[in-house]
Amino acid sequence: MNKFIRSIIGFSLKNKLFTFFWVGVLTIAGWLSFLNIPIEAFPDVTNTQIIIVTEWNGRSAEEVERFVTTPIEIAMNSVQRKTNVRSITMFGLSVIKIILRMMWRISLRVSR
Repeated sequence: MNKFIRSIIGFSLKNKLFTFFWVGVLTIAGWLSFLNIPIEAFPDVTNTQIIIVTEWNGRSAEEVERFVTTPIEIAMNSVQRKTNVRSITMFGLSVIKIILRMMWRISLRVSR
């Protein structure tokens, strides 16, 4: 590795114009890339959530809880990166909210 670095330094010292040209090209490319980076004024820092809303008209909250909310919660226990499962059951309505752990890689994010 030491020989490789010495050869690069030797080449750069012998060909100063070539080296200067490529440094300039890379500097201009970096500056243009910097100018074209999209900047968000208010980035989204909320945690990723899955919200499931179900409706079963004419049923009591206990029935909706037993036959709708609980089976969905059990089925959603296999969701990866889950930190919290919250549910609200009302007359004929069930709302289940699953909060996921933050991941910074965009490819792993779940759309809301």
